[in-house]
Amino acid sequence: MSRKLSLAAAIGALALPAMFLAGPAMAATCSATVESTDAMQYTTTALTVPASCKEFTVTLKHVGQLPATVMGHNFVLGKASDIPGINADGMKAGAAADYVKAGDARVIASSKVIGGGESTTVKIPVSKLKAGEQYSYICTFPGHSAIMKGTLKLGS
Repeated sequence: MSRKLSLAAAIGALALPAMFLAGPAMAATCSATVESTDAMQYTTTALTVPASCKEFTVTLKHVGQLPATVMGHNFVLGKASDIPGINADGMKAGAAADYVKAGDARVIASSKVIGGGESTTVKIPVSKLKAGEQYSYICTFPGHSAIMKGTLKLGS
């Protein structure tokens, strides 16, 4: 019995220092992919942006087959409280403006409208995000924002 205890103690003595010898902390992941579908959905409905990132890149991939004129999708980020106004003004701006009002200060980041099989990227300046603030992303293509939405928060 004492032999079994000695073996367990020896293994424990070796394992404890090994925990502290692990490699350096992993760098924050400063990007994410959000897919959109012909069923008017984002496959990711919540994103957390590490505060250590200077810029966070979202790749929007339209995994459907319908063209942008029929089932186009974009990614538009703003404070949750600003989303209704951003969406209303984006619809007025029209397709030529990717359904985002030019110069809209409420928009933190936005992408162009893409169709099936296409992808685009959006760069979010993390300095524009504040801890504790509620952010939302939507698709501003007409009629999509009620279903195509997600939340974004600044992590630690």
